[in-house]
Amino acid sequence: MVQLFLDGGGFMYPILVILIFGISFVGERLYHLISGLHNYQFAENIADTITEQGLPAALEKCEATNGPVPNLCYAAIAKGDSGVEAAEKAVEQSAGIEMASLEKNMTWISLSIAIAPMFGFLGTVWGMIEAFNDIKAANDISPAVVAGGISVALLTTAFGLVAALILQFLQNLVMYIIDNQIVTMQKSTVLILDRISKTNRTNI
Repeated sequence: MVQLFLDGGGFMYPILVILIFGISFVGERLYHLISGLHNYQFAENIADTITEQGLPAALEKCEATNGPVPNLCYAAIAKGDSGVEAAEKAVEQSAGIEMASLEKNMTWISLSIAIAPMFGFLGTVWGMIEAFNDIKAANDISPAVVAGGISVALLTTAFGLVAALILQFLQNLVMYIIDNQIVTMQKSTVLILDRISKTNRTNI
């Protein structure tokens, strides 16, 4: 594999840099998402806290926990005393921030996926140019003369596509986690808003 990389010529190095660049952003996204990952059970626990101990106790639990779900729950509970409508508005404002946080740096991964094959195709064109230059210099079109340039062309294309495939798979993995977290966020806020509404009616 190393020898194939070296045989691919100079265009293999920018493709490798792009692959490392994309993987670094994938790693950053996975760390960010996993460190703040919460399931629906967290919202259920907060809802039970609202019922049993009141809004202040639930607010403290949310404040002590990081992640999009606790942040949305915190936004709703912080405005809980002002009514459900105020809590819903707070959730809507906070949701936009949390969505932007979840999808941060995803454009760089998409850019890496798009650029890697382009460098591979550029290497292909360059390899074919070298092949034709070799033919011109040797005044011969025998396979031995053009084999080097064609080899460079094929290797750079293959490596560019492999890099894009790896990054595409990792991007889909990140998007899968984000989609699941968004669903959890939506279900959690519905539960918390419903519990706030019931609590306010009870206190009237």
